[in-house]
Amino acid sequence: MTDAMISIFQTQSGSELDTTSTDDPGVQVEADRLVPAQRIHAPTPHLHPNPNPNPGPDSGIGPAGERSRSDGAEQSTATQNGAAEADSRAVLERYRARLPWERRYGLLLVGLDASACVVAAAVAYLVRFGGFVEFDLKPVSVRPYLVMSVVLPIAWVLAMFLGRSYESRFLGNGSEEFRRVLNAAAHFTALVAVLSYATKAELARAYVLIAFPAAILLTVLGRCAARGYLHRMRRAGRGLHRVLVVGSGDAAASLVRLARRDPTAGWTVVGIVLDRQPGRHSHDYSDRSGFDLLGVPIVGTSDSLHTAISATHATTVAICPQMDGETLRRVLWTLEGSDVDVLISSALTDVTGPRITIRPVAGLPLLHIEEPELTGARRAVKGLFDRSVALTVLLLASPVLLSVALAVRLTSRGPAIFRQTRVGQDGRPFTMYKFRSMYIDAEARKAELADSNERAEGLLFKMRDDPRVTRVGKVLRKWSLDELPQLFNIAGGTMSLVGPRPPLPSEVEQYEDDVHRRLMVKPGLTGLWQISGRSDLEWDESVALDLRYVQNWSLPMDFYILWRTVFAVLRREGAY
Repeated sequence: MTDAMISIFQTQSGSELDTTSTDDPGVQVEADRLVPAQRIHAPTPHLHPNPNPNPGPDSGIGPAGERSRSDGAEQSTATQNGAAEADSRAVLERYRARLPWERRYGLLLVGLDASACVVAAAVAYLVRFGGFVEFDLKPVSVRPYLVMSVVLPIAWVLAMFLGRSYESRFLGNGSEEFRRVLNAAAHFTALVAVLSYATKAELARAYVLIAFPAAILLTVLGRCAARGYLHRMRRAGRGLHRVLVVGSGDAAASLVRLARRDPTAGWTVVGIVLDRQPGRHSHDYSDRSGFDLLGVPIVGTSDSLHTAISATHATTVAICPQMDGETLRRVLWTLEGSDVDVLISSALTDVTGPRITIRPVAGLPLLHIEEPELTGARRAVKGLFDRSVALTVLLLASPVLLSVALAVRLTSRGPAIFRQTRVGQDGRPFTMYKFRSMYIDAEARKAELADSNERAEGLLFKMRDDPRVTRVGKVLRKWSLDELPQLFNIAGGTMSLVGPRPPLPSEVEQYEDDVHRRLMVKPGLTGLWQISGRSDLEWDESVALDLRYVQNWSLPMDFYILWRTVFAVLRREGAY
């Protein structure tokens, strides 16, 4: 699988012009990087000289010519707007957004899905007819199963295609891709069941019960492996979408920061197009190119969007929410037929997933925001799941827990378990358990190391080479084994498997009003902060991630975080 993935990405990603220079002398594109060389100017309207320079009675000069002058101005403006629109359409008719890596990634997924189904069909056939398990009923002929094993992978890929699980907008991020895979698999399984019943096909139930669940499991695992490989490619600067941000200065800067926060999202911002609303920028004129915002070149205004797209070879246009409807409509018309994806940013940056639905009202698409689900049946299911998993892991991992406790106890003075008061749900204090990873005088020595605190805000104390950490403690922290006793907290109901980081009482005393929302749910053994950098995160980033979790909690989100936690622990990023 790895060799196949590597061969898929041998060619440089980006647009088809990634490895060539553009016709515009101001832009060179190489290896998905934009190198501005000169200013990119917005197109200027063609001005025609007055054929009759001498004013006459009907020339529009003076009271007698007021209406003539007004009509002439309107006709001139209309002519200029029409000419500009025609120019923009002409430019974009010659431009087509292309992402070769996207097509190759789609082919990779097709191959993985088909391979998963082939393996599942082979396993089902061997188990049912290979003699590994004895069955009472023997089939009259194995030919239908051989035909099924050949046809099934083709039909499986077709079902995934009809379920739109290969659409590029769903690939690489989020859970929508996996939801579509599961929906397509469920529909296909139901269709096979109905057809086999209607045609009275002689299919062994054992074959079906093995083949289809195995195909679903292997397909999901293959998609996860492909996504992991794509994320590694994106961290290396390949497999990216070339994004042109459109909007006001502050909103555009916010989008640029969000794009840089997560490299696995696959955004490389190649330019910024500013709006022309008076008073919102330091210069109120159409040509703003030659400047930059957060290191990203400003390539013009919304009037010159067509030029900016062609010059930067953008494949995606991200529009800030401040753009008015009329301008947005013209932008969409301009981009028709160019294969450029259009994304409109929402002002609600921390509200995602199932809480947002589109509700059309009087022809206007409005976003409907559901309240966070902090109580109810799903919360009860979450609590039951937390306690069941915690008790199971404690039972299975008890030898590991005993071994770690002995190692801590025998290598340094003090108890094996460290107890500390933390603040839980609704501000209730509780005692949190961890394996002791520091010397017993760690708190007394904390004041001596205050100047070495790597956290500028001072609410938390973090130090990469903390001398208070024991030798065994360094190993425990590196592999997050010191957190295992928190399973007792989860089994007791004071913590959850997934949730915000459990804060100290001294932290809570310094919370601002909004930060108290972290206490609306139980703290977690892991969370968004755990899979996003852990100790390497700044305080504001950690708080933002915790608040995002509280706002958008769901069971699928918990499963996703638990899955990502495994890889975060193996990478040991931010563990010190």
